[in-house]
Amino acid sequence: MKIMINGINAGLRFSSAHIIPVHSSCGFIHGHSYFVDVEIEGKRSGSYEFVVDFKDVKNVVRSICKNLDHRVLIPINNKNMKFKDIATCENKTDSDIVDPNTHDSNTNDFDIDDSNTDGFDENYTESNELSVLDFCNKDYVEFNIKNKEYKFPMEDCVLLPLRHSSAEELSQYFANIVFEDLKEKGYKIDSVSVCVNEGIGQGAFFKKE
Repeated sequence: MKIMINGINAGLRFSSAHIIPVHSSCGFIHGHSYFVDVEIEGKRSGSYEFVVDFKDVKNVVRSICKNLDHRVLIPINNKNMKFKDIATCENKTDSDIVDPNTHDSNTNDFDIDDSNTDGFDENYTESNELSVLDFCNKDYVEFNIKNKEYKFPMEDCVLLPLRHSSAEELSQYFANIVFEDLKEKGYKIDSVSVCVNEGIGQGAFFKKE
């Protein structure tokens, strides 16, 4: 059985700024008013024979939306971004690098040749498999994209363990978190599908099984 939640009607929304590095039009800072649709398939269970309680789904999605709302989204594993003054924190483990299911970079239309290092110096670290913990105790996020330099207050940003801040990557990010949250709550779900919409009629859909 399947349940569905419409993001507009349920208030599952957030507004954020982002960049798609080196893209011809989306490579400039811009923003969207996003809304998030959710579909969940599974078996009915429990005293009320729910597939899942709508309240539990909306709570976890709203918590993600709240974290992203009115922030600049920074995908820290984008190969076209080089971050300044990264110092790995103590006690970092492999488990701190989240979301192992991100897209294969070899299939990414937006990647450029990493051998071009013009505009970078030894203070900048290539963004390959960075962890959020690599940015601990920093007041600012500083990075280069080709010949452009950016500096944002940390409190204005959300660091995401993703290769892009695209709707495609965000839909997968939401689906993974919602899937794990509902599994931990004991629901017998088969899949969680999330559509992150950048506006009416334009969004990306990801199904986590």
